[in-house]
Amino acid sequence: MGHIKEPQGVDFFVDSRPLTQEEKQQISDAIAYYKRTGRKMPTSKNASSKRIPRKKKTPIV
Repeated sequence: MGHIKEPQGVDFFVDSRPLTQEEKQQISDAIAYYKRTGRKMPTSKNASSKRIPRKKKTPIV
């Protein structure tokens, strides 16, 4: 694993939070599906709306 160097004037933040039981189960199901079929698990269109919203980028001055 390589080292990621931060560009000057840019800060990287990792905002971790604990997973819920439902999220843990979804991850387990996806891994089991991949091991069984060798393909990614199909997702529903609503799955993308559950993601954590991204913070707006601030312009670099």
